[in-house]
Amino acid sequence: MTQALLPGHPHVHYRDQTLFVDHVSAADLASQFGTPLFVYSKAAMLSALAAYQRGFAGRKAQICYAMKANSSLAVLQVFAQAGCGFDIVSGGELARVQAAGGDLSKVIFSGVGKTRAEMREALELGIGCFNVESEAELEVLNDVALSVQRQAPVSIRVNPNVDPKTHPYISTGLKGNKFGVAHDRAVQTYQHAAALPGLRVVGIDCHIGSQITQVDPYLDAMDRILDLVEAIEAAGVPIHHIDFGGGLGINYNGDTPPEADALWARLLAKLDARGFGDRQLMIEPGRSLVGNAGLCLTEVLYLKPGEQKNFCIVDAAMNDLPRPAMYEAFHHIVPVQQSAAAPTLYDVVGPVCESGDWIGRERALAAQPGDTLAVLSAGAYCMSMSSNYNTRGRLAEVLVDDQGPHLIRRRETAQDTFALENLLPA
Repeated sequence: MTQALLPGHPHVHYRDQTLFVDHVSAADLASQFGTPLFVYSKAAMLSALAAYQRGFAGRKAQICYAMKANSSLAVLQVFAQAGCGFDIVSGGELARVQAAGGDLSKVIFSGVGKTRAEMREALELGIGCFNVESEAELEVLNDVALSVQRQAPVSIRVNPNVDPKTHPYISTGLKGNKFGVAHDRAVQTYQHAAALPGLRVVGIDCHIGSQITQVDPYLDAMDRILDLVEAIEAAGVPIHHIDFGGGLGINYNGDTPPEADALWARLLAKLDARGFGDRQLMIEPGRSLVGNAGLCLTEVLYLKPGEQKNFCIVDAAMNDLPRPAMYEAFHHIVPVQQSAAAPTLYDVVGPVCESGDWIGRERALAAQPGDTLAVLSAGAYCMSMSSNYNTRGRLAEVLVDDQGPHLIRRRETAQDTFALENLLPA
């Protein structure tokens, strides 16, 4: 008998009390590849992407995966083969797109601190667009473009001062955030960009934050951006594409974000009503494509009863799953093998030497040492933000598709973590 776990996790389910990722037993994966282990469902990624594709059916639209969410090469390969472009924020991410076989003409280069070297390489490779984040960056990009005898295609990121109603660390569209050009400076900034010979204005960009679960912030931001498009074009600068960023949330713990196709039905209706329905559209989803496609398998090492709390100590830690420590984020934690035993309330913690090393607080689990647990919704901002703190090797990654599980990244050894270091001379 198959039992679904949670809304938003259709590819992770119990079958006869054993956890499965699609058709593959999580217990078998832990046995074959060891723990801690990241596991991703290709079908879940393509299902999430399909919702966007349905939403844009019949429209001029390009979906660019925001690869900072999960930049593993096989994950990028899945989206490249599905026709996606990529939203990058570093030269390293550009190199990953190349290695994964991505179409460089569909690459958008975002980020507030692009270096001259990164700009030069991106220009020489012929990326699709630079999302410029400041007036100072315009000047530098113009200089670099002229030095390599290219014209840089640019879209200016405008800060619309819209509250996305999300965690302050991942809010990006308010006046106090470091991103984008101020709304009231946008027209002048576009006129200046159009006058620089090394630049070619192609679009306008807006991204208000991440893990957004309501429609209204998107609608508010769209109105403000469309007002600007009208003003910019009235000032003599044509806008060829409109980039609405990403940020759509997922269900971590009873969150109820709109489905991507339902969200875009609302947004496209507003575009049509305002006469912009025939414009080229760009979007940059990240978390919503991969977040619920991944989980982390971790072994219970010790159970430690305490006076105030009981601790379930596992072999995954804050360096592997940084979101709880960084954002106080919630991830469901479930047993790989269901048990009829009475549960106990535990704080699930890792081996790292920090009190902040926790994965989940006050979780009811019927766990024993040697059991395997699954940390859900771990496909986004986990592996990509992981580290070697405490000289812990980063985890192996497995991707499950119709052919079975594929090891897409081997587990790092201790030697891997210091392979680039040198001892002092004797």
